[in-house]
Amino acid sequence: MTDNFQLVWAIIGLPLLGFVLLTLAGSAIEKAIGRRGLSIIAVLPILLSLAISCLLTQKLAGLAVADRIHVVQGAPWLSVMGLNVPFEWSIDPLSMTMCLIITGVGSLIFIYSTGYMNEEREYARFFTYMNLFAAAMLVLVLGNNLPLLFVGWEGVGLCSYLLIGFWYTDLENAKAANKAFIVNRIGDWGLTLGIFTTMVLILGSYQPVADGRILSFDTMQAAIRISSMSHPAWTTAAALLLFIGAAGKSAQFPLYVWLPDAMAGPTPVSALIHAATMVTSGVVLLNRMHYVFEVSQVASAIVCGIGAFTALFAAVVAFGQTDIKKVLAYSTVSQLGYMFIGCGAGAYWAGMFHVVTHAFFKALLFMGAGAVIHAMSHNQDLRNYGNLRKYMPITTATMVIAWLAICAIGIPGVGGFAGFYSKEAILGAALANVDTTVNGLNVAVAAGWIGIVVAALTAAYMTRLMWLTFFGGEERWKQIAGEPEAHESHEMVIVTPTEEVSDPNGFFLATAPHVEEIHEHALSSDHVPKEVPASMWAPLAVLALLSLGGGYVLANHDLLQNWLAPVSQAQYLSGGGEPEGLPLGWISVGAAVLGIAVGILYYRKGLPKSEGFDDSKWSHLRLLARRQFGFDHGLNEAAIDGGGLLANGLWHGVEVHVVDGLVNGIAGIAAILGKDLSQVTKGYVRAYALVMLLGGVAILGIMFLAGAR
Repeated sequence: MTDNFQLVWAIIGLPLLGFVLLTLAGSAIEKAIGRRGLSIIAVLPILLSLAISCLLTQKLAGLAVADRIHVVQGAPWLSVMGLNVPFEWSIDPLSMTMCLIITGVGSLIFIYSTGYMNEEREYARFFTYMNLFAAAMLVLVLGNNLPLLFVGWEGVGLCSYLLIGFWYTDLENAKAANKAFIVNRIGDWGLTLGIFTTMVLILGSYQPVADGRILSFDTMQAAIRISSMSHPAWTTAAALLLFIGAAGKSAQFPLYVWLPDAMAGPTPVSALIHAATMVTSGVVLLNRMHYVFEVSQVASAIVCGIGAFTALFAAVVAFGQTDIKKVLAYSTVSQLGYMFIGCGAGAYWAGMFHVVTHAFFKALLFMGAGAVIHAMSHNQDLRNYGNLRKYMPITTATMVIAWLAICAIGIPGVGGFAGFYSKEAILGAALANVDTTVNGLNVAVAAGWIGIVVAALTAAYMTRLMWLTFFGGEERWKQIAGEPEAHESHEMVIVTPTEEVSDPNGFFLATAPHVEEIHEHALSSDHVPKEVPASMWAPLAVLALLSLGGGYVLANHDLLQNWLAPVSQAQYLSGGGEPEGLPLGWISVGAAVLGIAVGILYYRKGLPKSEGFDDSKWSHLRLLARRQFGFDHGLNEAAIDGGGLLANGLWHGVEVHVVDGLVNGIAGIAAILGKDLSQVTKGYVRAYALVMLLGGVAILGIMFLAGAR
């Protein structure tokens, strides 16, 4: 059994090997065996990792519940004054669940990418980054200590930067990548301080660990629980700092601002970030460190409250989007809010349940949207679609399943789509929670009711997306010609070496290649969309099956709940059952059906005049959503533009005038003094005699003053 668990090294090592191989010889391989051969080499590592993950999960499931936490020790890494941090990997239900998501859904995205990215010149570079992304995420979920988790955490941050800015010669794409990287540094600051605070808590427990592995997940839990009794303030501080880290990666308010702009990258990247990798990191962290949050009522309430606000806020913002990928981006932010509600309510397993089902239907939604974008000459504007079901029947069928899954449609007591089970588990845990009351307000219960409202909003804006894209009767692309309003950037060719780039305030930013598009994407009146190739629709079909029946399988006999119990044990393991006297299932499904009905009623005839290209005709509600409550725009202005002004102000006001001024001033004084003193060292005897005379007079003066005293 132990020998089998040693295969965990291969789960991480195979995508890492793929990254190294493609880095060193990707272009040469493509020239030698063609793009199809390169595709096999690029996809094979993650497929093999999936096979090994399935094998280890099967072996782990065959053990008794108490034996399902296994640590594979490796070489020593950090050793300082009794602190020992080795390379060690955790084989437990949480890590293996995430491995199946990363390698399973990830492999489908990789296969889909072989068709979607087939026209790209830098095909090898794309898969180089994708393999590194998968390897970094696997390090994050498999690492058995906080420093290893942090390595994976920073790795996915780097890879998101590289992939969001894949078309880096486009300035807007480069800015989006920078935004994602910089905003996530705020979360990383919180995580770093949270790790140090956690270490203080552990040391404060006076519970010695024989091998010094105090930061390992299998040793720290008991110490933190003991320390929390005498250091409640430190415990809350550690929990909140860890939450800041989770909020950064999982795009919770106000650190969500990077995720909508992450749509600048290729659509497969969006699917990988939103469904299988980066944005789930925060929920994984909350599950790993659940014992810190369980002993802090305040921290749990804050997690629950922020999750509820994020879910509601992002759901309203989604109504104001005309870019199909932006709608799905805000949808992800909203669904992540649900996951945080579940974790804040103590049902950590329910949060992870939604991670799994969300991976199914959100990957399907993004890849389906990518199929639409591919068929519509890379036009991303919903207003330019309509009646695509006639031309793309397979994509339409799979997207309908994903739509019903995210709307959480089902029949209580009978069955439903994947999202129905996980969303009901979260809402049930929140409404049944009695231990997140702060100043008389039960935050979890309030979050549960907000979640029901969000269910209706989710159904409405997703119905809007579906009807404007696939139904409605209108074929609006026949009415337009020329350059689309929104489209994915594609290949660029450098025309001149560099040009200077400045921000709107005139501050110098950088030099960047001046570029010109090789080819343009435009919808014309004679354009006819067509179904995507099998390499793209086959992964959609697999994800459609998972979105249809995956939730039922995982919820049957509380399968996922019992599976995660050894790792994510919480006070509310029964969370997900209906609160007494409340037909929760019918209420949540009723809210979703209401949202769908309103959406169909409003969009049944196609694009309303209030959503045309003339913003002056928008309704008050749509304008409110379009302006994103004023918060989204304000946050971007304050955090991004305001941050830039502050940084430039500090640069000019502090660095240039104070720091540089002080350094340059001292250097100037030294230069002046040096120049003057150099007059006495030119070799003239009279100069030396004068210096000696002055020195003698000074010595006599000092002696005289000393004697007078």
